[in-house]
Amino acid sequence: MLSGAGAEVTLDVSPPVSVASVLDALEARYPMLRGMVREHVSGERRAKVRFFACRQDVTHLPLDTALPAAVANGDEPLMIIAAISGG
Repeated sequence: MLSGAGAEVTLDVSPPVSVASVLDALEARYPMLRGMVREHVSGERRAKVRFFACRQDVTHLPLDTALPAAVANGDEPLMIIAAISGG
């Protein structure tokens, strides 16, 4: 992985836990990820990035929407998936 973080990262995030708060914590720990998942200026999700919580696609919810309790308490992951394409 570009950040050197490995496949899975555990973060401490204060409630309410949302995609935005998880990304804030992730970017604070791994500054080289800033601009990779969210646009630098707008803070919006990059077009080819998707978010999954409790096996549900939460990509199109507002980034500040509270995530399910199972994700917030660490029982389930928030998966951040970037499209892989090429030619």
